[in-house]
Amino acid sequence: MKLTAWAVERDGERGRNVHLLVTVEAESDAPRAPVAMNLVLDRSASMRGAPLAAAVEAAQLLVERAGPKDYLGLMAFDGVPEQLVPLKLMDAEARAELSESLSALQAGEGTALHEAVDSGAAAVRRLFIPGARPKLLMLTDGEPSVGPRSLADFRTLGGKVAESGITLHALGLGRHYLPEILEALTAPAGTGFTHVDDAEGLPVAAAALVAELFGEVGTDARVYVKPMGFTELLCRHRYPARVEGDALSVGLGSLSHAFARRALFTGRLELADWSLGVTTTWTENGDTRRVSVPVQRVLPDSTEGRFIRAVGAELDLVAAESAAWKSLVRRNPIAAEQSLKVAEEALRELVRLAVDAVPAKRHVERLADLKLAVERRASELPALMVRRARAADAHTGLSIIQPAIPIRKAGN
Repeated sequence: MKLTAWAVERDGERGRNVHLLVTVEAESDAPRAPVAMNLVLDRSASMRGAPLAAAVEAAQLLVERAGPKDYLGLMAFDGVPEQLVPLKLMDAEARAELSESLSALQAGEGTALHEAVDSGAAAVRRLFIPGARPKLLMLTDGEPSVGPRSLADFRTLGGKVAESGITLHALGLGRHYLPEILEALTAPAGTGFTHVDDAEGLPVAAAALVAELFGEVGTDARVYVKPMGFTELLCRHRYPARVEGDALSVGLGSLSHAFARRALFTGRLELADWSLGVTTTWTENGDTRRVSVPVQRVLPDSTEGRFIRAVGAELDLVAAESAAWKSLVRRNPIAAEQSLKVAEEALRELVRLAVDAVPAKRHVERLADLKLAVERRASELPALMVRRARAADAHTGLSIIQPAIPIRKAGN
């Protein structure tokens, strides 16, 4: 693993602050672990036609990329979930069966989202493959219409799935799914969810997920930060956090080749003489690794200092953007305008810093749409923009925004 911890000291609104950025990145040549993954695909009436065809194409990418030690299964759901193919080792026969079952999918009626996730996870739990990573990949384009529908129910379910050791990934398609539900399901696993505007974008989104799903090197990554000389310490990213003894412990989730995990901490100083002790742990090949990471103090205008500032600015931007959309939904235009100003200032800061790894341009289009909605005080909000913003907020908050990696089909 590549491990770094950079700290920069700066003036804050309530005194002197220290910003600490911890990065954990898998080596590109580290061997990946096999996966045991259940594909949970929505085949409700709204998926009929192009959406279902695109979902099948995206799922076929996963089948093609799966290795000979991977296990895949297929559950489809409308008003009732159905395990069409149990989790099987991806030999030639199983690969052909799964591909054929995907091609034969037809749309039905109803959306039993809660039961589908619960049943899909149960199928994964029933099969133990030593060394394999249990996973669930769910795709939906609609709101639940059958079974539990409250956000609290889905939060409970997301926690239950994560506690059982299963990592849940989710794709939300179009304008009708509820981003709050996907966030509730995926946040406990530290994955966030992916938004796709339309059926044409599904293969690209699936390609990025393939890189993450089939590139996993370690699991249960955690960072421990022990502060000395501070009055408080906060983790800016929304990873699950807890206090353990005299340290703040933050769970980063899984580590994949394509996705560095970063955690930004901000602490308010009490003493001029301060220190931060950083330790990381993760599980790799069945063994728990524990490594102390030396903290390098950097200047605000150094390359590392500008990177820390850019990560913080991006977190501010997407949080304010999401807050603005929420205010518009609640018919509170004044609060939306205030949040928009915060987001625009954060965008300007990203432009000033010009850090290649945190590009400002990926936020420009969304903020332009938000500004137009705020200026018009739109009575009918563009649902795609709201969901896109919520997905960006979820991913940035969990430090997993990365460019999509092209996947070449077998035989090309």
